[in-house]
Amino acid sequence: MFTGIVEELGEVTAVENLGDASRFRLRGPVVTDGARHGDSIAVNGVCLTVVEHEGDEFTADVMAETLSRSSLGALTVGSRVNLERPTAVGARLGGHIVQGHVDGTGELLTRTPSDNWEIVKISLPADLARYVVEKGSITVDGISLTVVEAGADHFTVSLIPTTLALTTLGLKKPGDPVNLEVDIIAKYVERLLAGQGATR
Repeated sequence: MFTGIVEELGEVTAVENLGDASRFRLRGPVVTDGARHGDSIAVNGVCLTVVEHEGDEFTADVMAETLSRSSLGALTVGSRVNLERPTAVGARLGGHIVQGHVDGTGELLTRTPSDNWEIVKISLPADLARYVVEKGSITVDGISLTVVEAGADHFTVSLIPTTLALTTLGLKKPGDPVNLEVDIIAKYVERLLAGQGATR
């Protein structure tokens, strides 16, 4: 489990095509400190498993399913990525409960700068809109954010200077894809309510 509090801005250093998968090599001195084979690291909000670890780099295999359902397939050598290690039991939950299981992708639509923050508008797939509410939580490229406005096909978030400086959202341009993970609690509530209706 993750919290959506990005630990560092990493970089893709190699991409190997494995046919039905890809192997990524990524640089991240913070998240690789103490990393071992089999550990989990969230890359732009996608939970990946460490295959190899050497120095400040690690490799992870990404299956075709993940490449097609997330924006990881668009990564190339030099791409910057948000990195986070799983939260430790008993640690502070600084963001919200994040699984690292991407629900879909959106597109950055507009950026509206202000003196002290920036409003970013992101497209929202129709099948995810019901899980996104004003002042609720959403994960964008692995970043735990608070929804400002929730529309039928989009939402907005307000980014503080720290988020702009330390995550990929400071680098994204209109048209760029982003990974989206909605609040897992909303999905569980929906399923439970649907089950109650079926038993009445």
